[in-house]
Amino acid sequence: MSTMKDHASPTLRHVIAAMVTNEPGVLAQVAGMFAARGFNIDSLVVGRTENPELSRMTIVVSGDDLTLEQVRKQLAKLVPVVRVVDYQGKPYVERDLMLVQVSTANEHGPADKREEVITLANLFRAKVVDVAPDQLMIELSGTEEKLEAFVELVRPYGIVELARTGVIAMPRGHTPASSNATALVGTGSSTPDLGDLPPG
Repeated sequence: MSTMKDHASPTLRHVIAAMVTNEPGVLAQVAGMFAARGFNIDSLVVGRTENPELSRMTIVVSGDDLTLEQVRKQLAKLVPVVRVVDYQGKPYVERDLMLVQVSTANEHGPADKREEVITLANLFRAKVVDVAPDQLMIELSGTEEKLEAFVELVRPYGIVELARTGVIAMPRGHTPASSNATALVGTGSSTPDLGDLPPG
């Protein structure tokens, strides 16, 4: 008697970088592609690179291998997309930036709570960037896990407001992208020469 095994791929967090040409509507096209196919985006950040003709779009998505393969292929088909790189399982550095306003008000005055919050910030190598009579604004960068750990620690003091930029990522070292990550080249007719691309 034979038994059937479940071969479903596990759901994993993937950080995908897409080099896109600087033209109007690129972000809308990428977001529309994800929405049309039901892909859930955890984070999407787009910013300039050292090449004025290109922007780097960093997308964090969760899914199984089949879903992520579809994401990579669909991204590569978009005309403004020059190159797609998935950093899953490869050495890379990621950073998220957060600004958080933490309350320091209490019935005995703000001094005690302020010192406690500053001590926590120092432990996480965060910076106090603004001080008000009853609250502190703290700047912290790092991985998503580091930021979420800090948020949980300051939550009891009272979070007045919080803003995060989302994840940006870059491969470690200067080895070619083909040896560092899974890469697909887009099919757009305006594709720059790959030698002009930033590392990764």
